[in-house]
Amino acid sequence: MKTYTATPKTIEKKWLLIDAKGLVVGRLATHIAMRLRGKHKATFTPNMDCGDYIIVINADKIVFTGKKREDKIYYWHTGHPGGIKSRTADQLLDGKFPTRVLEKAVLRMMPGGPLSRQQMKGLHLYASDSHPHEAQKPEMLDIASLNVKNTLRPKGI
Repeated sequence: MKTYTATPKTIEKKWLLIDAKGLVVGRLATHIAMRLRGKHKATFTPNMDCGDYIIVINADKIVFTGKKREDKIYYWHTGHPGGIKSRTADQLLDGKFPTRVLEKAVLRMMPGGPLSRQQMKGLHLYASDSHPHEAQKPEMLDIASLNVKNTLRPKGI
């Protein structure tokens, strides 16, 4: 029995549409990272970009569990001495680029390197419910129906 190895000619990529309204950030990011890498396919090859293209709409309406929206802090450094900066997740989601929260969550779940940077180009995030990829005829992927924990639930349940 020979091991299957995907080649660029044999890779088939699909376009998937995800509505992120009300979905938990970490759970959504794991599904997106898995689909971008192509690990959901039987033809997965670690050194090839065999993942799908992902379109995420309503990326500004994602939710955090617990008090993470107020308590989670994102740090970066300007490169100057004493140049550490920080913002909470609440400030990022209410700011100019609310899609960066989900983008960073997915990016940090990818293995890193040139292949991951190429695979991240297949992720298209939009804060509103419209997108310019209608010509690709994306299939709707319902993440909320996969597991009850993928959406925020009331505390009594």
